[in-house]
Amino acid sequence: MTDWLITNAEIVNEGRRLRGDVSVRGGRIDKIGTSLTARAGDRVLDANGRWLLPGMIDDQVHFREPGLTHKADIESESRACLAGGITSYMEMPNTKPPATDRAVLEAKYARAAEVSRVNYAFYLGATNDNLDDIRSLDPLAAPGIKVFMGASTGNMLVDDPATLDAIFRDAPVPIITHCEDTPTILANEAKARERWGDDIPPEQHPLIRSREACVKSTTLAIGLARKHGTRLHVLHISTADECALFAPGPVAGKRITAETCVHFLHFTDADYARLGHRIKCNPAIKTVADRDGITRALAEGRIDVLATDHAPHLASEKAEPYTRAPSGLPLVQYALQCAIERVLDGKLTLERVVEAVSHAPATLFDVRERGFLREGYRADLVLLDADYKVRATWISGARQDER
Repeated sequence: MTDWLITNAEIVNEGRRLRGDVSVRGGRIDKIGTSLTARAGDRVLDANGRWLLPGMIDDQVHFREPGLTHKADIESESRACLAGGITSYMEMPNTKPPATDRAVLEAKYARAAEVSRVNYAFYLGATNDNLDDIRSLDPLAAPGIKVFMGASTGNMLVDDPATLDAIFRDAPVPIITHCEDTPTILANEAKARERWGDDIPPEQHPLIRSREACVKSTTLAIGLARKHGTRLHVLHISTADECALFAPGPVAGKRITAETCVHFLHFTDADYARLGHRIKCNPAIKTVADRDGITRALAEGRIDVLATDHAPHLASEKAEPYTRAPSGLPLVQYALQCAIERVLDGKLTLERVVEAVSHAPATLFDVRERGFLREGYRADLVLLDADYKVRATWISGARQDER
């Protein structure tokens, strides 16, 4: 590994800023201070006042391998993470086959060991019939059990009340939930189909996957967690209503925590007219009031973690009518830039963003020696230029099926 000396950086870490230097030896942070001196062989980089942050730990990505690699794979998406300042990721189980047993989970780890450019972990998925796999899971083998309490692919919708109760009672690791109430969604979609058939307008998506569906399912998950004392982490909060269900304050010591995603800080339902199914995701992007409420909840610590729910598809798939157009956005390469937009407009502090993307996930998932800038820790570092601009052509691409 190359030894580094980064000088003249605005170091942002643990609620503080320090203008100083960081030396790296053998892949670990050796010293943090001022006026540090380079040693023979050091590669010296003058940060020129740019922000130096701990690498982002993304607790929710979909990398499409195995089974969906025409969209993306672990190697390609981990490269996108690296380009975007994400140095660790936790990947979801709804692949083909799904990671709902030990064999598929271990195969994912083996593949990532071969090709991933950044640090990785993989969730075990819950189903209505894999309770034994959940109970026997080695707590060091997965950061959590992913429970889809809303519509999902394959057999991964857990809708049997007895099974759901047993998972919350017996899970040996944190439960990670996607909370949307499926009967509510199906009823809303049936009404929309009666009017529009398959070609439902994109702006109907947040009415089909409604706030009522989100609040009902999130309330159920929190109730089960309180009943059993479960360690629960609710993913991708999309409504201001749900924010009130979580306590403000630091993540340390909480038994019930929440996460939102960068697109919920950026887009609103007004953007469907312009972007259509390109911003179709589950749960759905909703109103200006929801976006603003989520941003406030993130600022005050009701929402603990900021992630991506990165989910790439082909452009041709996104161009299909509503009932066939898949849900999900490709986000990892520009997630930090999206978050910094809220810093530049005064809605969030940079210190709070660093807490939500790095410190909090490291604490929540007990990630050792990462997520903080501390001497002796792994040198997962991001140097960020606040004046950096993302060009639309870098995202949209020129080919019909470009990811």
